[in-house]
Amino acid sequence: MVALCLTVAACASDTSGTASSVPTALPQRTPVYEIDIVREYPHDRQAFTQGLLWVNGTMYESTGQVGQSSIRRVALSTGTVEQRRELPPPHFGEGIAALDGKLYQLTWTTGRAFVYNLATFAPVAEFSYDGEGWGLTTNGRALIMSDGTDALRLINPDDFSEIRRIPVTDNGVAVRNLNELEWVDGEVWANVWTTDRIVRINPETGRVVGWIDLTGLLPDVMRSGTEDVLNGIAYDAQSKRIFVTGKNWPRVYEIALRAPR
Repeated sequence: MVALCLTVAACASDTSGTASSVPTALPQRTPVYEIDIVREYPHDRQAFTQGLLWVNGTMYESTGQVGQSSIRRVALSTGTVEQRRELPPPHFGEGIAALDGKLYQLTWTTGRAFVYNLATFAPVAEFSYDGEGWGLTTNGRALIMSDGTDALRLINPDDFSEIRRIPVTDNGVAVRNLNELEWVDGEVWANVWTTDRIVRINPETGRVVGWIDLTGLLPDVMRSGTEDVLNGIAYDAQSKRIFVTGKNWPRVYEIALRAPR
């Protein structure tokens, strides 16, 4: 519950000071959004989801685990994998992003980014980078990458060179474990590893503009009790639909945000 802890810390008053030391206004609280389920769709329970993406009416997915990693084109209504390309060992597949007819895929610890033709999944290029690869998205010009820290990396898609890093903070406190990413109407949305929350980030400043609380979205009876955490955000920009899922989840959920609390 990162946002709530930050709120409590930010709003605690100093009762030991004089009246003149009491602030005239409390810091503004970061909005927290709850959700409604619009619709549920089937999802491959064997998919260790590392990236989720909606492009031109089609859902794409990247899966992880060494020896089980892949990129996929998936039929939303049935969960059927319509096209698939395996990522061979020792690579562990991570986030994906589509840009200019290409599909970019990160790897976790092997420092390689693979580029495919979006339509055919044929290999196009391969790049290297320092550190770990977690999530990936795009603003339509550059790639935006997470590495499990509190920073977003802006990446040149032509050679995978790093343009700059953007620290992510909520009321001045670093937000770490940024994972799967999605570009949503000018914001970067990120899963926060091991939590049931999505953080909404201003991509220019790195400041958190909101949290989305998805606690209880997947019922306990559907959980395996292993690593089946929330991880996967896809946005249909044309129809303004938001899809989320998790690692080895049996469902993809279309959700709608409620007014913030």
